[in-house]
This record gives sequence, structure tokens and C-alpha cells, in this order.
Amino acid sequence: MPLFALGFLLVILQPSTGQFPRVCANVQSLRSKECCPPWDGDGSPCGELSNRGSCQNILLSQAPLGPQFPFSGVDDREDWPSVFYNRTCRCEGNFMGFSCGECKFGFSGLNCTERQVKTRRNIFQLTTSEKNKFLAYLNLAKNIPSQDYVIATGTYTQMNNGSNPMFRDINVYDLFVWMHYYASRDTLLGGSNVWRDIDFAHEAPGFLPWHRAFLLMWERQIQRITGDENFTIPYWDWRDAEDCEVCNDEYMGGRHPTNPNLLSPASIFSSWQVICTRSEEYNSQQALCSATSEGPIRRNPGNNDKSRTPRLPSSADVEFCLSLTQYESGPMDKMANYSFRNTLEGFADPQTAISNPAQSGLHNALHIYMNGSMSQVQGSANDPIFVIHHAFVDSIFERWLRRHRPMLEVYPAANAPIGHNRENYMVPFIPLYRNGEFFKPSRELGYDYEYLQEPAVQSFQDYLTPYLQQARQIWPWLVGAAVFGGIVTAVLTGLIRACQKKKEGTSSEIQPLLTESEDYNNITYQSNF
Repeated sequence: MPLFALGFLLVILQPSTGQFPRVCANVQSLRSKECCPPWDGDGSPCGELSNRGSCQNILLSQAPLGPQFPFSGVDDREDWPSVFYNRTCRCEGNFMGFSCGECKFGFSGLNCTERQVKTRRNIFQLTTSEKNKFLAYLNLAKNIPSQDYVIATGTYTQMNNGSNPMFRDINVYDLFVWMHYYASRDTLLGGSNVWRDIDFAHEAPGFLPWHRAFLLMWERQIQRITGDENFTIPYWDWRDAEDCEVCNDEYMGGRHPTNPNLLSPASIFSSWQVICTRSEEYNSQQALCSATSEGPIRRNPGNNDKSRTPRLPSSADVEFCLSLTQYESGPMDKMANYSFRNTLEGFADPQTAISNPAQSGLHNALHIYMNGSMSQVQGSANDPIFVIHHAFVDSIFERWLRRHRPMLEVYPAANAPIGHNRENYMVPFIPLYRNGEFFKPSRELGYDYEYLQEPAVQSFQDYLTPYLQQARQIWPWLVGAAVFGGIVTAVLTGLIRACQKKKEGTSSEIQPLLTESEDYNNITYQSNF
């Protein structure tokens, strides 16, 4: 195989982001607190010999946190990932990955220099073949082990500070279910005590950037295991929906004929087993979810508590949310008022933007409406509807970014709930990403949404073409007008100079210099249109 082709394969087949890299889930890495694996392309740590990156100390944010978490040193996720590792690969340029072996989102090619923008499409606009391929990809991910990542089945303390590693294999789809669980789980305080008011992916500023990164990683994993580099996640536009339009066997699974809480046997998803849904059991055992099977997907759309979620979100709800100018406000949690993030997440009323956690709007409304596996935060990603739902939520975030064009400084730098400050690293991703890195337009991350693409997004030349054609038609008139204007200007200039010479009869000594006038500093220049 030619060296160029081999190098290209090494780039596109590099692992994407997940939880614990398999090569770092061992005693040596945990005890040394270093995760700097060699890049397969040259065998050096972080691809340093190829100038892809180097092993560096992790720089943690020192910005103060909000008051929601009153503890310190009791949770492995604090100052992520320093409990496990304090040295990781820091990649250069457009390189990315735990060994700097892949390209940043939005780049491709042997040296990661080729820009690319892929389009996420409405699931109902896919052809039958495209839709079936998407469903097949989901099922493949559920049945193929992750080659590059493992999950932790115990805390760092339970691992005897790294001397007794506790990790296990997991399939690609469940890897992401577990990551969502791990980011949102309760803090284990010992005995039977837990702290519930903590979440590294929800109820705070990082909600939208975290899920944006999560979907990009999920998308890349599917591209990798299928070899389909053009794959993108479809979205479900649920605005004004009267029921769950994707809850049928053609799409995400219909209702079971005899048990309304289960999926139809005709759906491929009816055989799926869920993980990480028994939070109270884990809490009582002071244990982590070990990703063992816990039964089938449960879903009973529409038979939810109507007092909490009376209907699915409307277009008016979305438009009002988009009109909010503040990304975050107040305590920066689920009690925030007039916050775009809190309103889109669903803890604030989508008609007033006033916090009301007893009600569920927009994003939260869909989860509650599904009335099953999707309705419990830690295990919600078990239902494949999670992916197409969050893709649409991300598109609303994108609309807000394009409408208001916020600077990065709009994202809170300090005093947000734990893990949600701008420079905090997102839990539990390795390689490391800061919240602020995903507070940017999607096209800068390599993707767009079909319904947000503007026909006017063409080349600058295409934009100017109609104006240039009009200019060509009136060019002779423009030239004639310019010549005539020049002649008139010359004549007027001559007359003015002649008049000025006649007035120069008095001595220049009696004409005060402007710079000597005591009013010089008070002169202002005014222009009237």
C-alpha cells in the first residue's frame, strides 16, 4: 500500500472521543496520572515526532464556582480529569484525539488541512434507503464493542487510588449512554448519603455546548465503525407535532400491541436492552452503573402527567425562546429567569421565560412526553429518539447563535454551577474539551442544518453578479456623467480661485491664523446628509 494511502487510513481510523481510553486504563497510567498514548503513525507519544502534539500538564480553571455544590474533594468529576490524570496530550493545529491522531471537527485530510461542512437533515426528508441505513447504523453501534474506550465500574477510591483498576468493555452505543449517565449522576458521599443537586451536563450554562460536543463525538463514532465519512445525524423537527410522529415501526419503533409501555416487536429497537436506569439502586450501594442489561426500552408517548407537560412544544414557543437576548442569567441554574439556555432546556416557561421547574417546556417536554426510558435523565440516552431530539435542540441553539452573534465572553467565565464555567473541561470526555470551545457556530465545527441553510450562502462573486450586470448596462451613461461632471468641476474651481484672488487685497497680517484662535479647541466638524 502506498505510504500516502497508509497515512490517510491512519488518520480516518483514529478513535474519536469517549470516556477512558483503553490504553490509559491500567495501573501504570493511573498511578502516574498520565494519559499520553503513542500515535500509531510514528509511535511517539501524542505524535510528537510528527509535530502533532505533546504530553503536557493539564491547566485547570481557577475561576470560582457557584454555591450549588458545597463540597470539595468528594467527587471524581471535580476539576476533571485531575483525579485520574494530570498529564494528557495537547494537540497542535487542527489535530485532535487522545493521541492527537485525528482531525478536529470540521477538518479532514492527511494533515487535517481540508475544511468540510456536512449537513444534518430532517429525518422525514431522508429517502427510504437513507432512513433504513440510519436505523441499521444505530443497531450496528448497539452490537459492536468499542475498540478504544472502556468505562469505569468504580470510583478512584474504590480502585485503591489506581492500584486496582476497575474498567469494563462496552458497545459503541452504550458507551454514550454511560457517558450521559456519568455526567449527570449523583455524588456518592459514603454510607447511604448522596448529593443530588449536581449535574455536569444539565441545569446550567454547559447544557447546550455539552450536548453539542456529545452529538459530534457520537456522529464521528458512527462514521468510524461504518466507514461512512458522510454520515450525519438526522433531526426530528417536533414543533407543533400533535403526537410522536417518529413512534412507528418505519422509524423509531411503534407501540407494542398488548403492552403500551414497550415497543412493537416489529421494530429493531424492541430487542435493545437499557443500562444505567437504576439510580436509586446505585446510590444505595454507593456504586457506579456497570452497564449491565436492565430490561427493554420503555416508552408510552402521550400518556404522561399532563399537569407537568400538557402538550408538545409549538413554533411560537421556539420563536419566543429565540427572542431572548441573554444566554444565561441570575444563579445560572434551573431557577434562572429570562435565560435562553434555561428556557430552551425547559425549566422556564416558553411564553414568559420565568423559571418554573414544576412545568416542563421545550427540550424537557419531549423527554417527559415519551413517558419511559427517555423521561429519566441519567438513562435517557437509551432511547434512540434521544439522538434525533437533541439534534433538533442543537439546531435551535444554532439559530440563537446566528441571530444574536454573541462573543465568547457571553458564556459565563465564573460562578456557574460546578463544571459549567467557560474554561472547565467537560465531564467525562478524554481528550479534553472546554465548555467555551463549543459555544460557536456549527459551521466552524464542520456541520450545518438543512433547514437553516440560506440560498444566499454562495460565493462572493455569485452575490455580486446581478449588480455587475446592471453596471455593464449603464456603463456608457456612467462614463458620460463622469466626463461632464469633471468639466463642470473644473469650470467652477477656476471661477472660485479667480474670486479669491480679487479678495486678497488686504494684508495677510490682519487675518488671524486659525491655530492662534482661542476658540480652536472648540471647533467641531459637522456633516449634514
